[in-house]
Amino acid sequence: MKHFHYNGYSGSAKISVEDSCLFGKIEYISDLVTYEADTVEQLEAEFRLAVDSYIETCKELGLKPKKSFKGSINVKLKPEIHDKASSKADDIGKSLNEYIAEIIKRDIENHA
Repeated sequence: MKHFHYNGYSGSAKISVEDSCLFGKIEYISDLVTYEADTVEQLEAEFRLAVDSYIETCKELGLKPKKSFKGSINVKLKPEIHDKASSKADDIGKSLNEYIAEIIKRDIENHA
């Protein structure tokens, strides 16, 4: 599924056959922020308005807006894989984090 992207947030685009409309929500945050429209162009505009409104509402309430991703993940590996990956990263002069990030980036680029 493709997503809208704006100001560090991702938004979904779905269709309701019953209601003859498009709708979506800001993805990957624990708060629920939705939007709807009749065309894809309108839906993207509504997504952007929803993001701006969410950020403004949080500011008014003294809350920190949740971000879609913070840029860090916790990966669980079998100990033998962890050992081999750490050794490989060390062999090529990278941290384990840099090595894993490079592999993920390369895989995404190769399958884009």
